[in-house]
Amino acid sequence: MPLIPEEPQIHESAQGPRATSAGGRTVPSPRPVPGPRPAAPPRPGRPGALRPTPPAQRTQRDAAAARPSGPDAAAAQTSATPQIQLIPAPADGALDAAEEAVDLLLDSGRAPGDVLVITTGEPHPWAAHELSFGEDSYWAQHDAGDDVFYTDAAAASRAGSRPVVVVALNGGSDATAAAALPLAHSKAGSLLIVCGDPQRINSVLGAGV
Repeated sequence: MPLIPEEPQIHESAQGPRATSAGGRTVPSPRPVPGPRPAAPPRPGRPGALRPTPPAQRTQRDAAAARPSGPDAAAAQTSATPQIQLIPAPADGALDAAEEAVDLLLDSGRAPGDVLVITTGEPHPWAAHELSFGEDSYWAQHDAGDDVFYTDAAAASRAGSRPVVVVALNGGSDATAAAALPLAHSKAGSLLIVCGDPQRINSVLGAGV
């Protein structure tokens, strides 16, 4: 029987140190508990630092700066074999197919300055309009490289290389197409899109695309 009262006394003794801890003897022990709380502010500080300095934006700027400044980079792009995509279209619908291809490229995230469009028949309406103000202003927009540039196959050799080249076989002779397609292929850094009659394209290239 005396053991039974001793057990509640042990509980009371357990409660006793708690009261004593509130008294001040064990006050230092609860103080280190809030100690990790000041370590919490560095946590929000880290994501805060990541937001103002996103590495993705810097890489995009560096890549944009590297494009015009490095002719070697352009040579590396042309040295790599670009992918070739064929969009079947009749001659009178090749230009519309090319426009749709450009829209898809821009919607997918391509920069307008990455795209060059070459026509083998009638020039694109934009090119005809800009050429009405003179060739100097027309080619100045090409050199700026901040928008899609449209050119005729006869003048395409003057255009520089771009990551994506779209060719619209909207007319012209087979000789014009035969000269335009290899030229477009050499100027395409990563992708060449040809819009036109597949049989004509295959006959010009000498192999299936």
